[in-house]
Amino acid sequence: MTLALLVASAAAGAYPRHDLPSISFNHKDWELACDNTRTCRAAGYHKENDEPNATILLMRAAGPNQPVTAELQLADDDRRPAPDQLTMTVDGKALGTVGIDPKSNIGKLSDAQVKALLPALLKDGHIAWSVNGTTWTISTDGANAVLLKMDEFQGRLGTPGALARKGTNPESNVLPPLAPPEIKAGVVSPDTQPVELTTAQTRDLMAALRKTVKDGSCGLVDTKHVDTGTLDVRHLTHDKLLVSHPCWTAAYNTGDGYWVVDAKPPYSAVLVTTSATDYADGVISSAQKGRGIGDCFGSATWTWDGRSFAQTSAATTGMCRKIAAGGAWNLPTLVTHVRKAR
Repeated sequence: MTLALLVASAAAGAYPRHDLPSISFNHKDWELACDNTRTCRAAGYHKENDEPNATILLMRAAGPNQPVTAELQLADDDRRPAPDQLTMTVDGKALGTVGIDPKSNIGKLSDAQVKALLPALLKDGHIAWSVNGTTWTISTDGANAVLLKMDEFQGRLGTPGALARKGTNPESNVLPPLAPPEIKAGVVSPDTQPVELTTAQTRDLMAALRKTVKDGSCGLVDTKHVDTGTLDVRHLTHDKLLVSHPCWTAAYNTGDGYWVVDAKPPYSAVLVTTSATDYADGVISSAQKGRGIGDCFGSATWTWDGRSFAQTSAATTGMCRKIAAGGAWNLPTLVTHVRKAR
């Protein structure tokens, strides 16, 4: 499965995401993730198969007159330890240095460097960072499309602050930021012991689960030869159970289904997701590799709010470009503020 499909499957389920704007978009060597607060993050990468590897992250909050910040990340490469400082150039013009944190391999660009970087991205400029004969570059392929999409999403098209399509429309036309939804986590049962079911109860429960996955999203449940030995049933509240069962396996990922069901037959199962990888203390989570070496991931969480599992996060770590184990960036499309249950 591709990373985009993994994120989509992780976000699927009967409990919908909050009806707030967000977007994911990629073109060539650039990608965009704008979350439900209207904050946007655009990431660009080296040309594929070029070395040494690097990536840059542009971030801009919603609202009029908001600045763009930029960070550079060098690939975590044992053969080439990250330097403390790099000299930045755009089209051969020196723009000072960028300090690199040795722990994260990340350095923040100055306001002046960002000001020179942005137009260069739009006109296929040569953007580079160098030290001791080694040069890191960022591809501009796809930058125009991604920055235009960012302007469009934030309502900046035709304004002086637009990145890709400036104009004279007032900055007051720019869309305002949105507050992240606040989710109050619900209390879950302290009883973590598996619930024992009779053969008849297991049969009826599996039938209830099967009704929710007729779309083929959970092939290991929607089959006549289901393995009920991998069925896990636990108390969620006094009248609800949390049920999990493997749904699918792939080359380097697995996905478990999670359902909320009534404590008694006919169970009335409600599907949360078919791509979970963990559950703890009222939170179902999913973390799926984009490819086997683990340099890119998609993730999502769902939190019990006392009535249902509300989706509380969705993100990827960016393209699979061998930047860092576990992925290069945090590119969310859904952010929330979760208040813990007391």
